Amino acid sequence: MSTALEWYREGGPIMLLILLVGVAGLWILIERVYVIVVRSKNNGRTFIERIIQLVRAGKIDEAIKECADSSAALPDMGLLILRSRSRDEADLHNLANAASLSVIPKLTRRIHYLSTLALAALLLGFLGTVLGVRQVLANSAGASAVTGLAPTLTPMAFAIGVAVVLTLGRGYVMNQSESITVEIREFSARLINALIDRPDVRLGHR
Repeated sequence: MSTALEWYREGGPIMLLILLVGVAGLWILIERVYVIVVRSKNNGRTFIERIIQLVRAGKIDEAIKECADSSAALPDMGLLILRSRSRDEADLHNLANAASLSVIPKLTRRIHYLSTLALAALLLGFLGTVLGVRQVLANSAGASAVTGLAPTLTPMAFAIGVAVVLTLGRGYVMNQSESITVEIREFSARLINALIDRPDVRLGHR
C-alpha cells in the first residue's frame, strides 16, 4: 500500500486531476451499467415471443399486464404501443417511432462522456509528464537529469490506466445498448404486424 502511495505522490499535483477524471468516469460507468444492464435488459428473445403469442391470441390485456410488470426497455416499448389500442398501421408506426424517441435515448445517455473523460485523462497525463520533464531539465544536468526523468512518467502511466478502464467500460455498455436497441426495433415491427394480423417475420432468423 505504501509503495502505491509513494508511486502516486511522485507524480505530482496533476495526479489528483487525473484521479478526479477517473472517479467521474467510473461513476458514469457504474450508473450506465445499472441503467442498461440491470434495469433495461431482460431475456429479450423470450419476452418478445411471449408478447407476440399473447397479441396474436387476442389477449391484449394480458400482454399489457406483462409489459407493465417490468421496468426493462422492451416492455416499455410494448406498453406504449399496446395501450394505444389502435389497429391502423400508419398510426402504429408513428406511435412506434415516437416511443423509440422516448425509450432509446435512455440507453445511450452519457455514454459519450466516457470517451471524452478517457481523452481528458490522457491529455492530463501528457501534460503532467511534460511539466515534470521540464522541471527536471531545468534543475538538473547530465546523468542526474536522466535519472530524475523516471518519476515524470508516472502521470502518463496513471492516465493510460484510467483511459483503458474507461474505454473498455464504454465498449461494454455501448455493446449492451446496441443489443437492446436492435431488440426494440424488432419487437416494435413484429408487434405491429401482430396487431394488424399480418404474418409474423422473425428478424434475424431463418
